[in-house]
Amino acid sequence: QVQLVESGGGLAQAGESLRLSCQISGISFRIFLLAWYRQAPGKQRELVAQITRDDIATYTDPVKGRFFISRDVDKNTVDLQMNRLKPDDTGIYYCYVRTKRAFEYWGQGIQVTVSS
Repeated sequence: QVQLVESGGGLAQAGESLRLSCQISGISFRIFLLAWYRQAPGKQRELVAQITRDDIATYTDPVKGRFFISRDVDKNTVDLQMNRLKPDDTGIYYCYVRTKRAFEYWGQGIQVTVSS
């Protein structure tokens, strides 16, 4: 019943921008935080950005100043604006939700490929 559907990925050249969006549905509990993870080829999944219910955002060092996470409570979405993309940003990006009751949900992942 719970669905996290990512969109907005694809191909981009270095220096370009992409915006990922995660549409959330079916979660009946209060959301505690929202996040974007990514997994590059041959690497472990890492936290890219997260935002709390109070709109406090944090980022991993490689994307600070370039990526921005935002949420829309009314639309039940969490977006990731990715600016000045680099080839190292290539990977599968996953939407993540954790509720106030500590339930966790993951999206299916969406590919982002950045060419040099």
